[in-house]
Amino acid sequence: MFEDDASKAEDYTPATLGAVSLLKSASTVSLLTLASRITGLVRDMLMTSTFGVSAMTDAFWVAFRIPNMLRRMFAEGAFSQAFVPVLAGSKTTEGDEATHGLINAVATLLTMTLLVTCVLGIVGAPVLVYLLASGLKPEGFDAAVLMTRWMFPYIACMSMVALGAGVLNTWKNFAIPAATPMLLNVAMITAAWLGAPWFKQMGIEPIYAMAGGVMLGGLLQLGAILIALLRMGLAPRIRLSWTAARAAWAQPATKKIVYLMGPALLGVSVAQISLLINTQIASHLPTGSVSWLTSASLLMEFPTAMLGVALGVVLMPQLAAAKASNDSDKFSEMIDWGLRLVVLLAVPSAVALVTFALPLVAVIFHNGKFSDSDAMQATVALMGYGSGLLGLVAIKVLTPGYFASQNIKGPALIGLAVLIITQALNLVFVPLLAHAGLALAIGVGAMVNALWLLIGLLRNRTYIPQPGWGRFALQVLAASALLAVFLMWSSASLPWLAMKAEKLKRMGWLALVVSSGVAIYFIAIWAAGLKLRQFMRR
Repeated sequence: MFEDDASKAEDYTPATLGAVSLLKSASTVSLLTLASRITGLVRDMLMTSTFGVSAMTDAFWVAFRIPNMLRRMFAEGAFSQAFVPVLAGSKTTEGDEATHGLINAVATLLTMTLLVTCVLGIVGAPVLVYLLASGLKPEGFDAAVLMTRWMFPYIACMSMVALGAGVLNTWKNFAIPAATPMLLNVAMITAAWLGAPWFKQMGIEPIYAMAGGVMLGGLLQLGAILIALLRMGLAPRIRLSWTAARAAWAQPATKKIVYLMGPALLGVSVAQISLLINTQIASHLPTGSVSWLTSASLLMEFPTAMLGVALGVVLMPQLAAAKASNDSDKFSEMIDWGLRLVVLLAVPSAVALVTFALPLVAVIFHNGKFSDSDAMQATVALMGYGSGLLGLVAIKVLTPGYFASQNIKGPALIGLAVLIITQALNLVFVPLLAHAGLALAIGVGAMVNALWLLIGLLRNRTYIPQPGWGRFALQVLAASALLAVFLMWSSASLPWLAMKAEKLKRMGWLALVVSSGVAIYFIAIWAAGLKLRQFMRR
């Protein structure tokens, strides 16, 4: 902990809860996520350079968003939030053999459900596209329907990946699940680089190649997860029969997962309903709005995934195990440790997204057919998202505090209230800021959501903050203010858009500014008296 008294600060021992192990695991996930995001940025740079911004790119992002939205609702959302705590609890109290039986039962039910879902999704693609983006132009709408049908089975791949990732994370194998998203990026890069030109030569709309890349990426991810499970002897045995389904459903743990999925689905659905509404609104704004928001969100997800997702993935099974063993002190200290890392890293990241948005967009997306105007529109959207980065990352640490206790109703009700607040903000922001207003409303809503979750944990005494937060917050804010001044100066001092033809020069300047900013922040943190080794010391 970081005490206001320097001598008390020396007593901070987060490793009483295994902080070294936690930090190592989180670092592994974060580094692999970084590699994934780098390949993702290459993918996005290639896509914007190849396709630019048009009605067809809007159509692709709408079609890609449909299986992704369902994936986040069911696979990585309600299912994972219900499955991982029950799985971790079973492993702690029942042993490995009984837990493997649970994995088999859940995999059987999930597979049968996915088969039915995929058929319904392919048949009902026009309805799904209309619900998400009725404002698309006719040619864009038809293309979105076709690509939705091609990509809908992606949700089946990713749902099984989510099951396998939950098993691997519970057995503390974090590397493979964190690395598999790179396979999707590689597949999509190949589709944009080789597939799109080939489609064009064949007289086929080039953007359709991206739908094939998405499906290839889903299959590659599923294959990687299955290989890891086989090597650990944890691959599920799936039996596709009604007898097997009834036997799987008869298990109490399976019923508990389904029971927990109800409120979890409500909580996750709130965020996806908000995304659906925002996409619907964006489809009625000027052509390109969906693509501008998507480009900005891809940049925003870079720190969100590296920080929030990495910590959430590592903390969930650890918190569930602590709750199963009734170790409330360890439970609280792990949340405190996670929140301190969030503040330490997310605050300067948010400062960078707000004050240095234009250079980031210029270097990553301002290539080929992506125009100066597109870059400016994506920049204002990124600034809106950046305003809520701290909240978006903190949610990833705070919600496991609820889910590990199998309290899924609390975050669901909070999310429902935040949905109403976010849409009320849209009524104010969108008329003034157009698509950037949608991003800003999401950012503000995320901050409200995180604060609400924190208050809930504090009120029920699930989380008791360790001493020293006041001094720690001042140290981070002071260093972040210095960083903001440097980044604003750097953003205004160079002609980032004018250097479009000088790609390497612009990338070099970005690398220099970013590395200098990182050095300035951490030197300022050190000068303020914050010792980073306190996060690791036993």
